[in-house]
Amino acid sequence: MARMAAFIVLLIPAIMAGAGIKFLRDTLYGKLNSPIPWLWLQFGIGIVFLVVGLGFFAGYLLNRDRKNGKVAPRFDKKSNVERQSSTPK
Repeated sequence: MARMAAFIVLLIPAIMAGAGIKFLRDTLYGKLNSPIPWLWLQFGIGIVFLVVGLGFFAGYLLNRDRKNGKVAPRFDKKSNVERQSSTPK
């Protein structure tokens, strides 16, 4: 059940990013979707959906890889704290 909940949590931002790509594509070809009154608004909504969806997914992957210790040292929170505290002021 926990795996299914995690899948659904990741599925929602993926669908959101897909909708953002669709809105951007429709704006490029000049097709206006019915609930949105202007093309520039459709383009803005598409950008927001795409950035939020991909950002959530990328943050999830970074968090998961940090737990497993598979990130580069510059992305690791522990090494960043040690590096900042050791620099002279």
